Amino acid sequence: MWGWTLREITRAFQEGRISPTELCQRCLSLIRKTAFLNAYITVTEELAMQQATAAEQRLQRGKSFGPLDGVPIAVKDNFSTAGVETTCASNMLKGYIPPFNATVVQRLLDQGAVLVGKTNLDEFAMGSGSIDGIFGPVRNPWGYSEQYRERFARDQKLEDSNWVIAGGSSGGSAVAVASQTCFASLGSDTGGSTRNPAAHCGIVGFKSSYGLLSRHGLIPLVNSMDVPGIMTRCVDDISTVLGTLAGHDPKDSTTIQDPFEPFELPDEIDVRNLSVGIPKEYHAPGLSSEVLKTWIKAADLFENAGARVVEVSLPHTQYSIVCYHVLCTTEVASNMARFDGLEYGHRSEIESSTEALYAATRHEGFNDAVRGRILAGNYFLLKQNYDHFFVKAQKVRRLIANDFLKVFGSGIDVLLTPTTLSDAFTYHEFIKEDNRTRSAQEDIFTQSVNLAGLPAVTVPTALSERGLPLSIQFIGRAFCDKQLLTVAKWFEQQMNFPHINIQGLLNHYNELHKPHNSVGAI
Repeated sequence: MWGWTLREITRAFQEGRISPTELCQRCLSLIRKTAFLNAYITVTEELAMQQATAAEQRLQRGKSFGPLDGVPIAVKDNFSTAGVETTCASNMLKGYIPPFNATVVQRLLDQGAVLVGKTNLDEFAMGSGSIDGIFGPVRNPWGYSEQYRERFARDQKLEDSNWVIAGGSSGGSAVAVASQTCFASLGSDTGGSTRNPAAHCGIVGFKSSYGLLSRHGLIPLVNSMDVPGIMTRCVDDISTVLGTLAGHDPKDSTTIQDPFEPFELPDEIDVRNLSVGIPKEYHAPGLSSEVLKTWIKAADLFENAGARVVEVSLPHTQYSIVCYHVLCTTEVASNMARFDGLEYGHRSEIESSTEALYAATRHEGFNDAVRGRILAGNYFLLKQNYDHFFVKAQKVRRLIANDFLKVFGSGIDVLLTPTTLSDAFTYHEFIKEDNRTRSAQEDIFTQSVNLAGLPAVTVPTALSERGLPLSIQFIGRAFCDKQLLTVAKWFEQQMNFPHINIQGLLNHYNELHKPHNSVGAI
């Protein structure tokens, strides 16, 4: 069952091999058993069973039954969900219950999807590890897998500092899919926050062209770069979910105006007329030998299949991290200004003066990473700094976007790149750097895509020597999302990436945490 695609689940419902309520119960049971991964902030058991029951009744009445009807899904906790707490993993919004659904959430529910819960993240989606939220860090299920223990950690104690991070900021959504507690999840992608955790957790992560998916109801980080992301176990499922979500939204003026036609990806794919670009600037410092080897192997695979593989140049890539930092923090400073303790968010009990109330509220409501970005953004926006930082960063952003336009204009169909510098870190390795530095390091291959508004998808490729996932990223032309996913599906078909053995994971975790075991509880 856990290897089924979304369309196979629909067939199983229609043939009576399993019912929507049975599938929902299994997912909720597995959520409870894998609670140590901390993927979920809120589990919506009662709501999920109500939605699953409604789907089952539609099925029994012979009503039209779509590919998402009765399918358990999860949503990152920075999307508004009517009647369900939405916190952004922050004290600032703890206890906030929205009166409406985000457009992408509503479209999923309109198609009969079953919401099993809201997933964990870095606070306000600022980070690359999913370790900085107020509900605690997210654990990567591969760190408990048989492959990881056999290849790397057989003789190691699983201390608190030795578990494997999930990546971020949509780590909870990635773990929810990877641990098989749902069949698709929503994340948000501002600089790689969907693709990074998808790569570390061995699933498919997709960022659409900017404007293809509505941002209405997504609590903003960087309005000009934020995109709802989709995470599933295979590329076909991405196209299924995308067909439900994409299209114009009158509540979001940045969405496309033309009607969007849902599509199915072909099973037989020919890449002989494909031109694949290899950006030379992505041979970045810190790129692990394993990722480089995987990247070369992927390029050889296309070349051996008859595709044209050529080296290309994106000369302004080296400036993307600095450009992103300036633009990200300035928009963060603007977006976070609303949380002042008067109209929105947490309010401090210190009310000796308005200034003291503001200061106390924001200190209590935001963590160091968020406060640091707000501070930096306000500095860049000062009158004396505005032209030197913000205006220059906007000009560099245009140069980065033009680099992609020139490459795609030269006949290149897709770009083939790494997604991350290495496999996932252990917690102890990851926290050696501060949040800002680590985010800059981890998003080096993903940030420029958001600056240019292009679609990108990451596909799991192989396991590292430690038994952790390695992935490859494909970048496409703006609004050529179908072509991009078709290429990604062909690549996926050539891979033999193993699915994680969830029962083995549970057995291993339970063995580690028997009462007589000296390893501390996590």
